[in-house]
Amino acid sequence: MRHPAETDDTQALVRGHAALGDFDLTILTDGWFLLDGGAMFGVVPKTLWEKRAPANDLNQILLGLNTVVVRTGKHTVAIETGIGNKLPEKLRAIYAAKHLLPKSFHAAGIRPEEVDIVINSHLHFDHCGWNTVRTEDGRVIPTFPNARYFAHRGEVEHGHMQLDRDRISYSGANYDPLIETGQMTLLDARVGSATEIVPGISVEVFPGHTAQLMAIMIDSGGRRACYVSDLIPTSAHLEPTWVMGYDLDPLTSIEERKRLLGRAIPEKWLVLFTHDHHHPMGYLELDRRGKPQLVPAGQVGMG
Repeated sequence: MRHPAETDDTQALVRGHAALGDFDLTILTDGWFLLDGGAMFGVVPKTLWEKRAPANDLNQILLGLNTVVVRTGKHTVAIETGIGNKLPEKLRAIYAAKHLLPKSFHAAGIRPEEVDIVINSHLHFDHCGWNTVRTEDGRVIPTFPNARYFAHRGEVEHGHMQLDRDRISYSGANYDPLIETGQMTLLDARVGSATEIVPGISVEVFPGHTAQLMAIMIDSGGRRACYVSDLIPTSAHLEPTWVMGYDLDPLTSIEERKRLLGRAIPEKWLVLFTHDHHHPMGYLELDRRGKPQLVPAGQVGMG
């Protein structure tokens, strides 16, 4: 049955494109998937959130899996890698996972071999699933064979603990093989400071969803784009208090959202959303009530 949030462009593999100074940004998708709306909006009543994110009869909302490819002229950088093809069949069915990222790369004319940098904001399975691929003979190999991968050391350590609260979110097959071969670099980034990955691309820690969640900053030509990841997963979550049930520390998430919005709005950042399938990017402004709202990038003009 068709989900109420499906539109004519839901199946499009390339979700957006923007120029940022000298950089070229392309938004690709691993397909949309379904999660419980109550879990995605925490204590916010359904009567409020369903106006922004319509649910199906099972209370599931439609979410995107957005990978941003940044071509700097010297590097081809992939930010996030979706769910991938390694989930057990039961979980694939629950999430209605599509595992389309390889097709999206092909549709955009970008070969996985071109990617030389991969950045994971954190290591939940829906953000790093295509870091590796399971072959027909059962081997797990890098999806991007020529890339250096980057993730936070604390995320790996937390995932290895397999805590009752969130062990389902972590799968070692997405990162352990890369760590063992030295292809993944583990960062010790901290709150309040930027860690450069390559010129023009850096990460900053914004805790709350996880203790070491990183936002990815993209800077070129005096302009900034920011992949905010699960700090603000969709444009329906712009209200600072509308945090997720999945957040490990929701009170910290609220304060960190305020900290990011306090910079992104006046500095006119292009904000890139990880799970907003229909509005993967845009600028933010305050409405008449002083609440943050999205201005789609196409309405502002890119250059």
